[in-house]
Amino acid sequence: MSIGTGIALFAIGAILAFAVNVDVGWVSLDMVGYILMIAGAVVFLVGIVLLFRRRRSDTVTRTVADPVAPRAEPGISHRITRETDDTVGL
Repeated sequence: MSIGTGIALFAIGAILAFAVNVDVGWVSLDMVGYILMIAGAVVFLVGIVLLFRRRRSDTVTRTVADPVAPRAEPGISHRITRETDDTVGL
């Protein structure tokens, strides 16, 4: 979501800075466009960083056969799940 927002802010800023030729006395539309372009680039980069820092989880399944158990009893299955939480400290 933040990647799309960054692109939209950048596009709106570029339109205001380069395509709109309206003279408004109380605000400079060129400066507003440049500010929106910078904000869009920052939001886009933050979105890319957060995309790569997404929470990861690993699932490992191990099956251990007990050599003493009779043949009718299947092996014992263990499931280990590790989750790393990368959102700590933000």
